[in-house]
Amino acid sequence: MPLHHTVAYFSMEVGLESALPTYSGGLGVLAGDTIRSAADLEIRMLAVTLLHRKGYLKQTLDARGWQSESPEEWSIRTYLTEIPQRASITLEGRTVYLRAWRYEVAGITGHRVPVFFLDADLPENNEYDRHLTDFLYGGDERYRLCQEAILGIGGVRMLRALGYSEIGRYHLNEGHAALLGLALLQEQAAEDDRSTINQDDVEAVRRQCVFTTHTPVPAGHDKFPMDLVERVIGIPEISVKWESVVCHEGRFNLTYMALSLSHYVNGVAKRHGEVSRALFPEYQIDAITNGVHAATWMCEPMRRVLDRHIPDWRKDNFGLRYALSVPDGEVWDAHQHAKNDLIETISGTTGVLLDPGVLTLGFARRATAYKRPDLLLDDPQRLAAIARQVGPIQVIYSGKAHPKDVAGKELITHIYQAREAIKDVVKVVYLPNYDINVARQLVAGVDVWLNTPQPPLEASGTSGMKAALNGVPSLSVRDGWWAEGHIEGVTGWAICEDGENVAVPESRQRDADSLYRKLREIVVPTFYHNHDRWCTIMLHCIGLNGSFFNTQRMMYQYVMNAYFR
Repeated sequence: MPLHHTVAYFSMEVGLESALPTYSGGLGVLAGDTIRSAADLEIRMLAVTLLHRKGYLKQTLDARGWQSESPEEWSIRTYLTEIPQRASITLEGRTVYLRAWRYEVAGITGHRVPVFFLDADLPENNEYDRHLTDFLYGGDERYRLCQEAILGIGGVRMLRALGYSEIGRYHLNEGHAALLGLALLQEQAAEDDRSTINQDDVEAVRRQCVFTTHTPVPAGHDKFPMDLVERVIGIPEISVKWESVVCHEGRFNLTYMALSLSHYVNGVAKRHGEVSRALFPEYQIDAITNGVHAATWMCEPMRRVLDRHIPDWRKDNFGLRYALSVPDGEVWDAHQHAKNDLIETISGTTGVLLDPGVLTLGFARRATAYKRPDLLLDDPQRLAAIARQVGPIQVIYSGKAHPKDVAGKELITHIYQAREAIKDVVKVVYLPNYDINVARQLVAGVDVWLNTPQPPLEASGTSGMKAALNGVPSLSVRDGWWAEGHIEGVTGWAICEDGENVAVPESRQRDADSLYRKLREIVVPTFYHNHDRWCTIMLHCIGLNGSFFNTQRMMYQYVMNAYFR
């Protein structure tokens, strides 16, 4: 691939391994999986993110389930290599110097994708500026705007300092990176010795940029008062209507800036594409459904089974469709190994001993209101009645709430309260400090993956894809990816499969009723009384969903539709 076809992938968070706490959840983990598949496919890509010296947060839960947070310290030099080049940006009239640390992701052929972590902790900077890259999603509006300027503007300048003068595509993974568009506009004007940005500059930048939007939730779209923007980064001279490029409803809106400065925009599932087109009707928005990196998220026992029967599945994830012919006993045994490993981890972490023979439900997401983690426990006695009358159930939860999300923290305490009410019938465990390692064990070791978001607010939801790779079916609301991956009784089961997945006042009660009914009438009886059927469902999870909902397929679509079109 020619040098000018290099793709520069910008993301506020990148999840590469648990020891690098530079991610908070799905967005960062998707970024890590994207980079891994780019390396596997030998795509000429590099990635830019922030260092986050203090991580996202270390979660502590007290006896009531109330979350407190502390910084998550980690050894930077153990994992990253400092590079000598420096860059700088101007914030509030001050020069802020930046350095970068390098991490390399190696693909299955040995091809490597570098990831550059930007860091402002340099002695040349004042005390405030040195901490601008410390916390992921921390601080106030001023802090967040400074961080996003470092990522977007500082990221472009660091690439120039590293010698990357010709980038074919800039991929903005969510609007946090939108200020790279401003840096590119200024570069375009400077090429003609102009200080004023014109429409030709806008069109030139649009040809270079690709934007993936990840959420319909308003809190996910960063916006700032114009006076703050003018004070922090300044307002450039521009001969076109500036508001048409960056503003919405009188505020500097990074999502609208990314939309205006990108020639290709996509949502992360077909349904999310529809929702995004309704949110932003003046823009053309496509959809590329997310995926997960198959070799990363499949547990070792399952990988060994597939290595015997489908030797080339890592190189060609589509080959996982042949899992339908794998002996179901081998898949079941592999799952039981993963389940026993998970139970051992839970015992060591919480002191709770679960039963490997009991149907185990898993739910692990960021604890926030629209994801409704406590829907299963809306009527604890109804869940207990199912366990007594149809078959025993145990539940494993995990997930962090954002430090400022009080409602999210209260959801965790509600789960703690509900579990006390049924502890003699249904064991409910909450694993603290959800991270990549915990997630890998959960998606492989539970028997059913539960997902209960309030539609249509689930953009994609990749955790169920990870479960499917391990033969674990989903019991989920048909929103996000599950609207595409769900085949009733084949790859799992839908909550409210009649298609009434819309946000109405009575939807929570409706969804809880559907969830309990599906557990009582289908899921629990099938697990305990129709083993052959259960194993067939597991094989279809891998063969149908695992073979499609992976980042290898996703990257093929980005290459064809966005990068090199």
